[in-house]
Amino acid sequence: MSIPLNIIKSCFVPLNIENVDTDQIIPARFLKATTKEGFGKNLFRDWRYENNDETKPKKGFVLNNPLYSGEILVAAKNFGCGSSREHAAWALKDYGFKAIVSSFFADIFKNNALNNGLLPVQVSDHFLQKIFSAIAKNPEAELEIDLEKQTIKLLDHSKHSSAEETFEINPYKKTCLLNGFDDIDYLLSLKKDIENFERSYTL
Repeated sequence: MSIPLNIIKSCFVPLNIENVDTDQIIPARFLKATTKEGFGKNLFRDWRYENNDETKPKKGFVLNNPLYSGEILVAAKNFGCGSSREHAAWALKDYGFKAIVSSFFADIFKNNALNNGLLPVQVSDHFLQKIFSAIAKNPEAELEIDLEKQTIKLLDHSKHSSAEETFEINPYKKTCLLNGFDDIDYLLSLKKDIENFERSYTL
């Protein structure tokens, strides 16, 4: 089981780059491991370090900027395109992100994220630009994502203001995320209902 998700309120990391593919999220040379742990250290590896050297972080890359932190990554349009590697979702989650916000996700990445307890929140282009504008002016701006209500709220404390939008999610995947279930956990949660149905059917 994963940790259940419901309300995520956090500062966020702005990755204002379009068409981020899975080979940038987790380069192919790091796909040899078969467990989900340890991928976070190589998240955006080629963008984070000079010549693959961990002692030489690139100052211009957002994950190396001490101004930005949090459990939410906000990315530009078409996040997760490219190959279908599930490791991309593993790396983002292992790094510490609980949700990814973008105006468009590649379908396979979106499904991989949902299957691994990582919440992809798709917003309008207009709302996404509001988020980027807010953090450019105030690095301490926050997002509040309410999975139960399917809302995302931009909280800008410097202006004492907020903006809100709703988002869509598959009802089954929503139930799984709220309870920390994978597909097997979900079936096990229905065990009594299945047994009762079988019992009534055989009577």
